[in-house]
Amino acid sequence: MSTIEKLGEKLAVDTLKVQDAIGEDRFYMEVAQVLGAASQSLEEAFLTEIRVRLAERKARDFISAKLARVQNALEEKARQ
Repeated sequence: MSTIEKLGEKLAVDTLKVQDAIGEDRFYMEVAQVLGAASQSLEEAFLTEIRVRLAERKARDFISAKLARVQNALEEKARQ
């Protein structure tokens, strides 16, 4: 992993922690803007890491919701 990828990863992790804490779901775009003014390469690495992590969150939410629906359906069926 290159220095830029490592820095992008660390910034993404830290940014998402702050974003979750302050409840602003587009905070990462503000960080990307600051990065872009200083280093386009780091901005791209950062945004890639952000996208991957946000996509993973969506997938996990989908999986959890699906599991909950199936479990609820099975419980409902067992009660009948």
